[in-house]
Amino acid sequence: MPQAPIATPCQNICKIDRQQRFCLGCFRSLGEIAAWVRLSPMEREAVMAALPARRQRYHIVGSHITISGT
Repeated sequence: MPQAPIATPCQNICKIDRQQRFCLGCFRSLGEIAAWVRLSPMEREAVMAALPARRQRYHIVGSHITISGT
C-alpha cells in the first residue's frame, strides 16, 4: 500500500532570512526544514500549527524578516 504524501507548508519560495534563520516562504526554521522528512506526522503537525503565529510575529520587509514591534 503506498504511503500518503508528507504534508508540507512549503510555498516554493525557499529564501532564507540570514538573521532570523527562517524561510521567507513557509516560515520554518533551517532546522525544521532540514529535519522535515525525518519528523513524525505529529511533529510535522506541531510545526505546522506554530506557523500562523510565527507569521504574525514576524513580518517580511523586502528580503528580510523583522519581529513585530521592533
